[in-house]
Amino acid sequence: MTRSDRRRFLKTLAVAGGTLVARPRRARAAAVPRTLGLRHLHTGETLHVEYAFGDTYLPDALAAVNRLLRDFRTGDVHPIDPGLLDLLHRVARRLDTRQSFEVISGYRSPVTNAALRRRSEGVAARSLHMVGQAIDIRVAGVELVTLRAAALDLKGGGVGYYPASNFVHMDTGRLRHW
Repeated sequence: MTRSDRRRFLKTLAVAGGTLVARPRRARAAAVPRTLGLRHLHTGETLHVEYAFGDTYLPDALAAVNRLLRDFRTGDVHPIDPGLLDLLHRVARRLDTRQSFEVISGYRSPVTNAALRRRSEGVAARSLHMVGQAIDIRVAGVELVTLRAAALDLKGGGVGYYPASNFVHMDTGRLRHW
C-alpha cells in the first residue's frame, strides 16, 4: 500500500467514525467547543462566543461574557459563574436551538438589587444575580413553558417561572423551583 493509499484509508476510517486506537469517551468529550449566543435586551448588545474548549474556559471569552452580562443600570462588571454558562449551553442543546438567549438580567450589583427589592417583593435579599450565578432569559421562538421544562429537567440549580414578565430565571444555586 502506498503512502497516499494509506492516508486515504485512514481518512476514510476517521470519517466513518472508526479509529485505530480508541480514545476514552471522556477524552472525546473534552475536545468539544462550547458556544453561546446572548442578546441583552436592555443594551441591545449581542455576543456569539466560544467560551470553552473541552475542560478549558477561554479567559477573553469569559471577559466578553462578563461585560455583556454586567449590571446595565450601574455599569458594574462582575465575573459570571462558568457553570451558569455551561447550564445555558446544555439548555440550548436540550431545546435543539441555535437562537441566542435574550437576556433580561445577568449580574446585579448590591445597589441595584436593593433598589429592585424596594420596588418588588419578588427580589431576593441575597440574590444569586449579585454573585454572577443567576440569569433571567427567554429564547425567541421557544415557548416559555418549554424553556422552563428544559431547565428543570437538567437539574442545574434554581428555576423561576415568570410568565407575566415573559422570562425564566436560572441559577447555579441549590436545586429548587418556583
